[in-house]
Amino acid sequence: MKKTTPFGDLEIFDAHTHFFSRKFIETLIGQSSHLSGEADPIGRAREMTGWTMPPADPAELAGIWKDELEKHNVSAAMMMASVPGDDTSIATAVSAFPDRIIGGYMFDPTRPDAEARAMRAFDELKLRVICLFPAMHQYSMAENEGVRAVVALAGERPGTAVFVHCGALSVGARKKLGLPSHFDLRRSNPLDIYKPAAEFPKARFIVPHFGAGMFREALMLADLCPNVSLDTSSTNSWMKYEAAPIDLPAVFKRALAVAGHERLLFGTDSSFFPRGWNAQVFDAQVRALVEIGVSNEQAAMILGGNLRRLLSKGKEQ
Repeated sequence: MKKTTPFGDLEIFDAHTHFFSRKFIETLIGQSSHLSGEADPIGRAREMTGWTMPPADPAELAGIWKDELEKHNVSAAMMMASVPGDDTSIATAVSAFPDRIIGGYMFDPTRPDAEARAMRAFDELKLRVICLFPAMHQYSMAENEGVRAVVALAGERPGTAVFVHCGALSVGARKKLGLPSHFDLRRSNPLDIYKPAAEFPKARFIVPHFGAGMFREALMLADLCPNVSLDTSSTNSWMKYEAAPIDLPAVFKRALAVAGHERLLFGTDSSFFPRGWNAQVFDAQVRALVEIGVSNEQAAMILGGNLRRLLSKGKEQ
């Protein structure tokens, strides 16, 4: 499947989307004494968010996403289960459509048996990306033993990666549902990834949103560690934090100068319906790439080839 772009007809692989399952919604409802006390908590969540509530069967939601990706001529997407403990939902989705959905899983390494849980995710559930949120779960990437165990496992498994959210962290679903976000942004520095990335050079790391406001630090990390890639996802509203005004073309240009086109992964941060796949993000990023004059080959790698190579289990690695 190919999508028509200014760079020709390309295979598009989205490196950053969220699988908002029914369990995801129910988990957030369970964190709210107000919502959990409602006669129809799912209906109330629908009213508060304006979202189409996901079906109970994750395979059905996977089918909706498969149709959505095909509608936009997107070959495949990395979709992450977006609360810890929702590994079976995304595993069901991957099993239903393995050619369309690459499984990722929000993982809390501070909980017991981190190594056994990560091993199960990789080996039994066939998930490819472990997604870490240090600010959310309040741990150090450089010091936590659960992190070290996960990274060691990823380093032994070609075709897997460790996704680490850095910088500013805002969870739209929590805001819409009136839930507090007790995050510790002191844990958000991309440079904290340096120690495990250097210790386990065969492990592959993904830092989303160009570092989400810690762009300089993300570039430093990528410069020092060739096993670190940056994803380009979302609106990148973090640009407002930069000391000097900066726009998306300038962000791409700086990232290309440091990481090269081989370590930039296109992503949208798509998550909920009825919006579905966020074509506006794709269009904005393509315009930025056109403006800075990347070649057709470079665009093909950024918009899909790099993710396919990163998560390849074969010789492409």
